[in-house]
Amino acid sequence: MSAPLHVLVTEPVMGRFRDVLTAEDAGPAHRWTFAYGDDPAVCAAAATADVLVCSAAPVELLAGMPRLRLLHVTGAGYDKIPLAALAPGVQVANTFHHGRSIAEHVMMVSMMLLRDVARAERNMRAGVWRNAIVDDSYPFGGILAGRVLGVLGLGEIGTAVARTAAALGMRVRTVRRDPAASLPAGVDVDWVGGPDRLHELLGGCDVVVVTVPLTEETRGLVDAAALAAMKPSAVLVNVARGPVVDEKALHAALSERTIAGAAVDVWWRNPREPGAPPPSHLDFTGFDNVVLTPHQSGHTEETFRGRARDIRGNVDALAEGRSLRNVVPL
Repeated sequence: MSAPLHVLVTEPVMGRFRDVLTAEDAGPAHRWTFAYGDDPAVCAAAATADVLVCSAAPVELLAGMPRLRLLHVTGAGYDKIPLAALAPGVQVANTFHHGRSIAEHVMMVSMMLLRDVARAERNMRAGVWRNAIVDDSYPFGGILAGRVLGVLGLGEIGTAVARTAAALGMRVRTVRRDPAASLPAGVDVDWVGGPDRLHELLGGCDVVVVTVPLTEETRGLVDAAALAAMKPSAVLVNVARGPVVDEKALHAALSERTIAGAAVDVWWRNPREPGAPPPSHLDFTGFDNVVLTPHQSGHTEETFRGRARDIRGNVDALAEGRSLRNVVPL
């Protein structure tokens, strides 16, 4: 016999999917509290909450949750969760569903960079009609088919990127933690190397996609030396975490055009609040060889509805004494 749980949701975006989270036919009639930021309801609900659904959890909040049994992250990354602050026995779970959405974003921005779409669009808005037919100094664009894509990491995102790139006729190469491990289903690569062969990978790719999680080992992985190893005609796409790429080194590479361009979706700071500092200490907005987005590559309806279903499923499983999915090893 399952007992309803009290679930505290502190991530605002999940409030937009409360129809999925609180569906009556999904299981027990749990008590749901949706409260965000410095709303006093957050601390009030924390005292009796069995489950916390969040993207980040302050230590002070966790200290006021004596009944907490499950902390469910609203995405894949849990680097903003102070795991050491959790009481013994508290389970942590995450959720995904963003691989296909991010893979399509990667292909989109890669095409934009190879076709110089951002500059063309700005010209059109300014009333300037300029292309390779009317201006013989204007460069022709390129297609993805036949080019080499290098993906750093082969988790859910990297796997989806590899599959999508191959479907568009690209040749795929990868660097992963264990190069001898079996490849995911449906992934066809023509070269696999370990972390020690990163520069070798970078030197042979037209598009480099960063998908590794942020750890002490990956922080600053794409540094000045790594960027120098890339071809001058290559572009970099970062959909992992900002600090995986060295901020100053990337700015210098774009400024000096030692690489052809970059698409940046993840940043070194996350200015979610009004008046917060900008996402980078440096100005990337003046470059004409970049595509800049505010960490939205995975923000599709399909991604978040899938995540809401996972969260509800794990809440029901906890209430019924069943095993949870996507449990993070602590």
